[in-house]
Amino acid sequence: MKFLSTACLLLFMLAASAQLTYETLLVDYDSAWQFRDLKIIPIRRKAGAGMAQHPDMVPLNQALSKGLVTITERGTTSFENVHWLRFNTHGKTPIYIAGGEIVAGGRQDRMIVRDTILQPMEKDQYVPVMCVEEERWSDKEKKFGYGSFANPHLRKVLDSTGNQVSIWREVDRQLLAGAFKNKTLSYLSRYQDKKYLAAEDEYFRFFMSKFAKTDSNVVGFVAITGNKVIGTDIFNGTDLFYPQLDPLLHGYIDDVMASGLPVTLKDPPLKRYMDRLLKDEGSQTEFVKDKGKIFRQDGRVMHVNTFTKETPVQ
Repeated sequence: MKFLSTACLLLFMLAASAQLTYETLLVDYDSAWQFRDLKIIPIRRKAGAGMAQHPDMVPLNQALSKGLVTITERGTTSFENVHWLRFNTHGKTPIYIAGGEIVAGGRQDRMIVRDTILQPMEKDQYVPVMCVEEERWSDKEKKFGYGSFANPHLRKVLDSTGNQVSIWREVDRQLLAGAFKNKTLSYLSRYQDKKYLAAEDEYFRFFMSKFAKTDSNVVGFVAITGNKVIGTDIFNGTDLFYPQLDPLLHGYIDDVMASGLPVTLKDPPLKRYMDRLLKDEGSQTEFVKDKGKIFRQDGRVMHVNTFTKETPVQ
């Protein structure tokens, strides 16, 4: 009987940890941090909720810096190969790639289409991508390196349309709005603007210092500007979230610097928003149909994110 009870408890904990809902998560409204036009509320794993760990999985930014993966063009013909990149793993470590991450170089900068886990193998692996640098297709391929996370507005266009022309239009709109000088209509050209970098760094240092001083059980956050939720990103485990935090913050800060407003959103409508996202698995699945996406691996939810809402939260 004792064995049966223990087995049932273990199965219950495994089932609970497979989802990212109120059963395992806490939105820590009391620990909200705000700097200028951006408010961030951390989302934590509840105590005893079966904290997921992925010791043998490395996020893309770390994999590139450690030489655990090489990214190359699929070929030389743009029309046939622009929407795929070749990934070759080195070693025995699976690599986690998130939709919306940008890699710079090659024949043009690209944005990853969807979350993917690359298993270590000798074979070539191909990952779907979209171009975020419209007016460059170099004859000579540059070495690919890590760029950043795209901001929530661009990620929304990626996931809601999956259309290359729409992505180019959104990149162009953002570059014009920010008056970023560039020759190739590259999304990443904003990171060459000294005034932009100085202003962005103030936001970044403030929030990174807050994350550094808080408990290490944070697995995501919800971000707000004006009377809108910009978006949410929640991962199944601190060891997936924290390595992604740096580029994620850059993406959210970029969004606020382009279209942020003084924060006016009150807790009641915000909590209703989060209730719809985190109440239970069924509610979450319905909510993200047109407002986000869920990435599952072997039945376990690995990543949930929602996008910018163009209308105020009700």
